[in-house]
Amino acid sequence: MSVKILGVSAGRKNSNSDILLKEALLACQEEGADVTMINLRDYNIIDCTGCTSCTIGMSQGKNTGCVLDKKDDKKKIMEVLLEADGVIFAAPTYDLQACSVFAKFAQRSLSYENSFLEAIGAIEHKDRVSALIAVGGSTRSWQSMALESMQAAMFTSDFKVVDMYLATRVPAPAQCLLHDEMIERVGQMGKNIITAINTPVEERKWLGDEDMGWCPNCHSNALILGEVQWDGLHFPVECQVCGAGGTLEKADEGKWKFVIQEDGLIRDRNTLEGRGKHLEEIIHTQGGFFSDPEKRKIASEKLEKYKNLNFKTIS
Repeated sequence: MSVKILGVSAGRKNSNSDILLKEALLACQEEGADVTMINLRDYNIIDCTGCTSCTIGMSQGKNTGCVLDKKDDKKKIMEVLLEADGVIFAAPTYDLQACSVFAKFAQRSLSYENSFLEAIGAIEHKDRVSALIAVGGSTRSWQSMALESMQAAMFTSDFKVVDMYLATRVPAPAQCLLHDEMIERVGQMGKNIITAINTPVEERKWLGDEDMGWCPNCHSNALILGEVQWDGLHFPVECQVCGAGGTLEKADEGKWKFVIQEDGLIRDRNTLEGRGKHLEEIIHTQGGFFSDPEKRKIASEKLEKYKNLNFKTIS
């Protein structure tokens, strides 16, 4: 049986994101894959309302799904996405991070958190891989959170990112076609996806540019100062994307490198176990609120002040 590859574009039809994604998918198809492609702009995706219904269910050990599942196309897409062996996402960048079309789709994925659904027996485990393409009109400086914001959407559906590519300085529609190296690079990405799928799960590894990013775990380029977490865990420096913890050390030629501590991957968001730590946090915080009538009563009483507080608006 051939492997199933899904391509997901959040860009304009037949513009840079679409073109680069199609070239990557073509390489997959030439390797014998069963390829499907969608453009998110063709579907109705409703914004997450922040109702917390899915996480309330998680705190109680229940799979409630999303309250919007019957109102738009998110679930229909997810059913295909979760059956794929590999997915390649492509999105334009208008201001530092992936566009709102991609973000809207991604932020509706919490109800599909695999670590939780597997823990309660709602789904069986499936190992998947993904690759990411971000496109923008400037240098990386103005796309500094593009791939990182896309990476952050991979955790809940349990996709191992094996390759990423940032296409820069292509602001005009289809301008990427003037750069043969871009077309060649995403073609290699398609081949990398197939290579990863055909590699035993325990041996799968990063196949993108070797020196990409600060983080040796997820290859993101975003580090933050660590803060004491809800259970007291603390690292001096953290990867903003995968949560790896460590510190900065001097490397050769006066450069710096991010070194992950011995226990620095205890909350690695790329793993079911790491994300399970966050579920413990949800249960500890939100679960405590919903199981305590007195806390809910206090919040409800104080809420009256804000219900009755109105300011002029725009008509």
